[in-house]
Amino acid sequence: MSSPTQNSARTPSSEQREAEKTPATPVPAPQNGATRAATARDPYFDNAKYLAILLVVMGHLWPAVIEGSRATRGLYMLVYAFHMPVFILISGYLSRSYTGRPDQLKRLLTGVAVPYVVFEVAYTLFTRWGTGGFRPISLLHPTYLMWFLIALFIWRLTTPFWRVVRWPVTTSLVIAGLASVTPAIGAALDLTRVLQLLPFFVIGLSMKPEHFALLRRRPVRIASAVVLVAAVPFFYWQAPAFYLNWFYRSRSVQELGAGVGWGMFLVALLFVGTLVLAAAFLSLVPGTRRWFTALGAGTICGYVLHGFLIRGATYLGFFEDYPWLSTATGRVAVTVIAMAAITLLCTPPVRKALKWVTEPEMSWAFRKETPAAKQA
Repeated sequence: MSSPTQNSARTPSSEQREAEKTPATPVPAPQNGATRAATARDPYFDNAKYLAILLVVMGHLWPAVIEGSRATRGLYMLVYAFHMPVFILISGYLSRSYTGRPDQLKRLLTGVAVPYVVFEVAYTLFTRWGTGGFRPISLLHPTYLMWFLIALFIWRLTTPFWRVVRWPVTTSLVIAGLASVTPAIGAALDLTRVLQLLPFFVIGLSMKPEHFALLRRRPVRIASAVVLVAAVPFFYWQAPAFYLNWFYRSRSVQELGAGVGWGMFLVALLFVGTLVLAAAFLSLVPGTRRWFTALGAGTICGYVLHGFLIRGATYLGFFEDYPWLSTATGRVAVTVIAMAAITLLCTPPVRKALKWVTEPEMSWAFRKETPAAKQA
């Protein structure tokens, strides 16, 4: 049985191609006689994406049933502390080969920008229906969970810059720190959140297969399990008093009621804690193929669709009409149902059905490349 570490080290090119969504090119066979094709997907990252999307759904679902439960609030805080940073870090790692080539720009437009436009409009109309109020269609103000797609678009566009700057992680931390104390940034493109979460993308961009190999070492995995287990009582203890908006990173510290000095300290503390929890999670992700590995390729479908289910249930008064859902048994039941739903949304049939919007060809929209451009 091959180890997760070996998988990660053996197929970095496939990870990069997955980020670009470009056809794989033939490569020489490994000299060690390995039989697996060099173009195979690394199951570790598909596993990580699927497990992370489960946490995303929990983070969006639990607020509907969190009232009156300190334990649920504590688990919600734990999940929200690191679930999106994990996704962002992986996205950064899988963007390492992005240089702004024409084919890469096309995939960025069709694989990120087009889904953002389509689902931003869809969520805006859905919000109008659910709330009975008017919300203008504005691509500058992401609705609900659409902020991640516009953020990913911005982060990946800046990848060539992070590839040439001497201290990319330090530079991104400075930018994030300045964003956390600058209320004037405003809400356009959710830039406050985009800039505050930027370091996680740059860290992923700066990582190498050997870094993931380090995370997969047995002593690190044991320590990671201890960290995550210890985090549960810690967040339970903090649950009643902690201001949840600190996790969302969508406001400056002044808007959160803190002074610049104390606020910067809390932001730094939160960043370190988030990074530790994200590393612990990634350390425990299985690296071999599992029953859910194939679902990792469909997480974009699960991400853009699950909001309709959760918001729809809220708009229809589902959680109010069935108060037993806010009991311990109800919370477990609705959590299991949500996990089953997101699993179905990530399956190949759903991915195939949504390919026209999540992976459109759109060759009609682009100029044909000249032979010189293809060789560049």
